[in-house]
Amino acid sequence: MTTKTELLERTPRWVLPARGERVLCAVSGGLDSMCLLFLLDAWCREQGGELAAAHFNHQLRGGPADRDEAFVRETCEKWGISLTAGRRNVREYAKENGLSLEEAARTLRYRFLRQTAEERQCKRLYTAHHADDNAETVLLNLIRGTGLKGLTGMDWERTGLCRPLLRVTRKELEDYAARWKIPHIEDETNADPETASRNFLRLRVLPLFKELNPRAVEHIAQTAGRLQEADRFLEAEAAARTAPLEVREGQVRVPVDLLFRAPEAVRPRMLLQLFDCLGVGRKDIGAVHLNALLRMANPMEAGRESQLSLPCGVTAQCRRRWLILETRSQRLTEVPLLPGQPLRWGEHYTLTLLNSQAGAGITLRDRTPGEPWDIRVGPCPPGERLLLPGTRGARSVKRLCLDRKISLAERNCLPAIYVGKSLAAVWRLGVDVAFAPKNGVSCRFIKIEESVEEDNHDAQ
Repeated sequence: MTTKTELLERTPRWVLPARGERVLCAVSGGLDSMCLLFLLDAWCREQGGELAAAHFNHQLRGGPADRDEAFVRETCEKWGISLTAGRRNVREYAKENGLSLEEAARTLRYRFLRQTAEERQCKRLYTAHHADDNAETVLLNLIRGTGLKGLTGMDWERTGLCRPLLRVTRKELEDYAARWKIPHIEDETNADPETASRNFLRLRVLPLFKELNPRAVEHIAQTAGRLQEADRFLEAEAAARTAPLEVREGQVRVPVDLLFRAPEAVRPRMLLQLFDCLGVGRKDIGAVHLNALLRMANPMEAGRESQLSLPCGVTAQCRRRWLILETRSQRLTEVPLLPGQPLRWGEHYTLTLLNSQAGAGITLRDRTPGEPWDIRVGPCPPGERLLLPGTRGARSVKRLCLDRKISLAERNCLPAIYVGKSLAAVWRLGVDVAFAPKNGVSCRFIKIEESVEEDNHDAQ
């Protein structure tokens, strides 16, 4: 004997609405979503819960889109289900934001659904993705290029979005709709293989797979499930290996040796854990970024310092066998030095412009006596050149730092002194001959106080 909720028997119990729970179902009017609405309505009535529906009109198909909305309204009213409908001009939004129609539609649809769930006080949102959709996702990711994660397919639940039909095929939904006489209407664009890549897979590719094996979709879904288990194991392994790491002031460090002692498959996940630790997430971090980090941190490159700019405002450095990721601002801008007024510049330096020497600092002679001094402090420019007294030719700041064994991180923090538009000096490197002090020529003194924060990590 069949029941209205029979297709939900393959769904893990924790994915389904709990007793008395209020949930929201996304409904397009198509066969998949109408079957889900019917199933959830029966389930919630049995469980004493409450079901609401949400429909989004993308305004891409004119009259047919309005017809779909009217159909969903009429059916929900007939079934006694509360409906929230929304609409937005997707084509216009896509043009304004430089998105494809498919991406714009998805963005606006899920924004509406999430907002509706919040307004209706529904903790969970349900969509009708099924086994065929899951197989399409795995194949699309495989074709486009992906790691293990992309081959795991869709999750039963993620951040409140639930997909209870992932073990149900499209054919089973068709049979179920016929048996229970569930009304639905089809989006005519779904029959056009040229409209979207998913359409092409569904209409041209998957039928060929099913000719080879009628259970191709189920087997793809089963493989994705097994890969999910492997993915969860690797993620847990990476989390355990990075758990002892300390995060402080927008910075996280991992010893290079710790990273490369891990199995090769775990290392990229350890790096992703670092982005999680920083609070920036991993959404925009791709294989190209992870591979660049691993190359930079490779122990074979030990002693060679480097720096990498990453998405989300993260900067990575490899220093003294530590890989360091930080979100602290690395940008220092030029600012004027005013006589007698101490200026805090960066994290380590305080500069004061004086008429006479008082402690450590830089002495500059005036190249234009009698004119106002325009003295500024700014970032250390690696490509700029200094001609230092007693040398035969100008050398780049980068080369001078390398000669003095000044690390990349230290170089980035060194204050450079400008007079007008000319680079006059760099702290710890020296003063350009054009500004070097001479007897009988007026000079100014820049007092430089340096506070060095102890680096407990490097001492470990």
